[in-house]
Amino acid sequence: MRYRLGLLAAFLFALLLAFATWWQFRAKAPSGQVTNQAASVDTAASAPPKTKSPDVAPTKVFAHNLLLRKGPDFRIYVRWLNGRLARAKKNVVPSFDDPESFYLDINTGVLRANIGDLANFLNTGLTDSPLKNIQLSGNGDQIKLTGTVRKIVPLPIQLIGTISATPDNRIQVHVTKLDVLKIPVKGLLGIFKVSVADLFNKSIDGVEVTGNDLFFNTQKLLPPPHIRGQLTKVRIDNPDLEEVFGNGTEDVERVEQWRNFLRLNGGSIDFGKLTMNSVDLIMIDISKDPWFDLDLVNYQTQLTNGYTRVTPESGLQIFMPDRREIQAKSTPQDDSIEWFKNRNIPPPPQITAGRH
Repeated sequence: MRYRLGLLAAFLFALLLAFATWWQFRAKAPSGQVTNQAASVDTAASAPPKTKSPDVAPTKVFAHNLLLRKGPDFRIYVRWLNGRLARAKKNVVPSFDDPESFYLDINTGVLRANIGDLANFLNTGLTDSPLKNIQLSGNGDQIKLTGTVRKIVPLPIQLIGTISATPDNRIQVHVTKLDVLKIPVKGLLGIFKVSVADLFNKSIDGVEVTGNDLFFNTQKLLPPPHIRGQLTKVRIDNPDLEEVFGNGTEDVERVEQWRNFLRLNGGSIDFGKLTMNSVDLIMIDISKDPWFDLDLVNYQTQLTNGYTRVTPESGLQIFMPDRREIQAKSTPQDDSIEWFKNRNIPPPPQITAGRH
């Protein structure tokens, strides 16, 4: 009996000693340590899972034989482009639906614009310019401009100059000849003398006149999306004005046999109701035209009339018809999915054929 009481007393003593040790340790701990640890566990348990933030890196862009519509009346013909989409605003994801939301930065490329389109844009876009009825022509580094300038009365003029690229990526026209044409009364030419400075107002953004030189900043002058890059050469190759960025001419020769396409890789973009992070998207022209006609204003119509395939890496391959082919169709494609409510009604042929 005494032995059992001794064991019980020893057990109680050990228990009290352990409790005292724990209490002493707890008292030495910094105030709030235990409760803060518990709170951190609760916070971690209740916090929502982290979502993947949009990739702010620029999106790489590759294009071949792309006809890019910039507004309703201006077209850019991209023979080849290696560049990137850069955000115009830090917190705004580049969007196909908003050409002002990104810059098209070109590493290497060859771009063309029809000189008729250029003349029309100058006539309609430069509403404050004294120069009207512009027509352009030329060959190689020589350019000719005709039009009318108002100095008391409208005066028909002809300008001949040499065209080149400047180190700051502008197009320079060095005027070698400027004439007033078809003056009906003798002696009026001296009264109505016209200089290069009379052709454009100083207030026109993207145009600068210095002596006998005209400087055109196409990034500011032309409609979006705005194009930036190291311009190495500019010339007239009828009926187009051609711009070369970097060593783009070599790339054009290398990819001559490729199909027409636009490929985007990396970063984030918006198109329609979708946002794509870690972009992996290629649009391939399925027509047989020389150019892939991509209309940024109406591209959704092209998407719905093409078909899409998801790759094993969650990328998108979109096979698209040209804008012109869609306009030529007599009946629009039926996108209704009401058939899914009745299993006895077969899906439309474009679904079973693998479209979309």
